[in-house]
Amino acid sequence: MENQTTSSKQVMLTYGLMLGLATILISVINYAIGDIYKPHWSIQVVGLLAIGVLIVLGVKKFKNENLFLSLGQSIKIGLGIALIGAIISLVYTLVFIKVIEPEFIPNTIEIETQKMYDQGQGEEQIEMAVGFMKNYMMIMIIAMIIISNLFVGFIVSLISGVIMKESNEEVTSI
Repeated sequence: MENQTTSSKQVMLTYGLMLGLATILISVINYAIGDIYKPHWSIQVVGLLAIGVLIVLGVKKFKNENLFLSLGQSIKIGLGIALIGAIISLVYTLVFIKVIEPEFIPNTIEIETQKMYDQGQGEEQIEMAVGFMKNYMMIMIIAMIIISNLFVGFIVSLISGVIMKESNEEVTSI
C-alpha cells in the first residue's frame, strides 16, 4: 500500500510539473504575440486541453504501474496534478506581474474601466468597481488560477476514473 502512495505522489509531481511548464509556455507565447490583455479564446482552449491531457495521462500511468485504479485514486491524482500545475502557474504569474510586466494590473484596470464606460455604466458604479479592482485584483487572479485548475482537474479526473476504474475484485473475477 505504501508503494502506491509513493507512486501516486511521483505521478502527481511529474505531471503537475509538466502542466505548470505547459501553462508557462502558453502564457509566454500569449505575451510574445501581444495578446496579454485581450487573449484569443483559443489560448484558453489550449490551456484546458493541456490540463485534460496531462491529467488523463497521469491517471493512466498510475493505473498501468499499479494494475488497479479506484475512483478515489483517480480524483486524488487528478487534483494533485491540477494543484501542482496551478502553484507553478501562480508563481510564474506573480513573477510576470511584479517583474516582467509591472504595469499589468493598472493596464487591466484601465481596459476594464473603458469597457464599463462603453457599456454606459454610471460614474458611481465605475468608481466602485475600480476601487474594488485596485484592492482585490491580485486576490482575484490567485483565486481564479487555483479554482479553475482544481475545478477542471476534478471533472477530468472524475471522468478518467469512471472510465479507467479497475479494482482487485474485477481482475480476479475474469
